[in-house]
Amino acid sequence: MTINCNGVLINLDEPKVMGILNITPNSFFDGGKHQQLQSGLHQAERMLLDGTTIIDIGAYSTEPSAPFVSEEEELKRMIPFVKEVVSNFPNAILSIDTFRAEVARQAVEEGAHIINDVSGGQLDDKMLETVGRFRVPYILMHMRGTPQTMQKLTDYENLVKEMIFYFSERISMARKVGINDVIIDPGFGFSKTLNQNYELLSKLELFKSLEVPLLSALSRKSMIYKFFDYTPQEALNATSVLNTISLIKGAKLLRVHDVKEAVECVKLYLKTYENKNI
Repeated sequence: MTINCNGVLINLDEPKVMGILNITPNSFFDGGKHQQLQSGLHQAERMLLDGTTIIDIGAYSTEPSAPFVSEEEELKRMIPFVKEVVSNFPNAILSIDTFRAEVARQAVEEGAHIINDVSGGQLDDKMLETVGRFRVPYILMHMRGTPQTMQKLTDYENLVKEMIFYFSERISMARKVGINDVIIDPGFGFSKTLNQNYELLSKLELFKSLEVPLLSALSRKSMIYKFFDYTPQEALNATSVLNTISLIKGAKLLRVHDVKEAVECVKLYLKTYENKNI
């Protein structure tokens, strides 16, 4: 199970870590920390040293309470930063967290390798076509509505069944426009209640039927800190627990704020299950 990142093949038979690098002023955990160029570059270097395989750069906070950001502002934040990361770390694999086709296009033209779309192509009808044209891997997430409305759209008759149907349809559409490498993200925290998030995690292995790599993004999310009634800053240990559960249930990518700890989860998982059919 490999994905092709501009000629670099990443083998996902063994799970990998994707480090989150938010260059926003208002992301729920690290908003504002890496908004300045030098801070962002320092964080990129730290994640690479800690063992991340992919750096996922986001310039638009998808937290429900975060304000709308125009395409112009997202481009203003994203593109100069991508140029600098490519210049400073030419061997780094970069993912772009955006639901806008124009942001995706310009970022890939500047050297990015993967597009990570929270909307699965539903918020910009040019997204799938754009990704297909560049032949880059595409992370397709499950979400209803928009980041501003998603938490009102949590009614399901059968959560996992409806999600598998959604992914089947979206994967088929992606294939038709030439996207060869599709990764699915169940979208923990997006259009799901706290209890639905845990139901989803408990049944995560069912998504193996789609025969594409599965990404798990649980890092410091509200399903953790609201459950324990504490802050995102206190949620590292619980994040590691849920990351480990995700690996056991078939996740091939962990999207995290804390790379070192997630890499340790992967190494311990592999050590525990080495020489077994995992």
